[in-house]
Amino acid sequence: MSNNWFECKVKYVKIDENGKEKKVTEPYLVDAVSFTEAEARIHIELEKMIHSDFMLTNISKSNISELFPNENGDRWFKAKTSFVTVDEESGKEKKSNNYMLVEANNVKDAYEFLTEGLSDMIVPFEIPSVAESPILDVFPFFKDEVNEEIPANLKPLAEVESASADFE
Repeated sequence: MSNNWFECKVKYVKIDENGKEKKVTEPYLVDAVSFTEAEARIHIELEKMIHSDFMLTNISKSNISELFPNENGDRWFKAKTSFVTVDEESGKEKKSNNYMLVEANNVKDAYEFLTEGLSDMIVPFEIPSVAESPILDVFPFFKDEVNEEIPANLKPLAEVESASADFE
């Protein structure tokens, strides 16, 4: 299953190291199936982190295709990767660009970590650029987060189907 990344910009009042209040807008990345789910998920995630009112000011579909988390990294870097494929009919080389997010401490580490992560690729690739991303945090989807509990007003589909089979 591939990820659907949405960039969510959130505005709130942050207290800096000097104790001064400052309005900030910060971008986060969330994995969701729709804009509606992205909005719901970012609220759930940020309520744990931001202990004041915040407002979601923008949600946009991200062009990130893959994530390379690294527990030793302290920020996210956006890398442009170019994959070279050959069109079988014409024999011409075709480049396709992808954007990946890599967690690292600096550009050099991000480049090396990404190169290592892509080392098992069969298709030749290049990494034309790596730059620090403004993304502060990433919230991937974990199946464990899904609430499997069925609300009281609903029944499991299997029960409904077996009940209707009794009437036939």
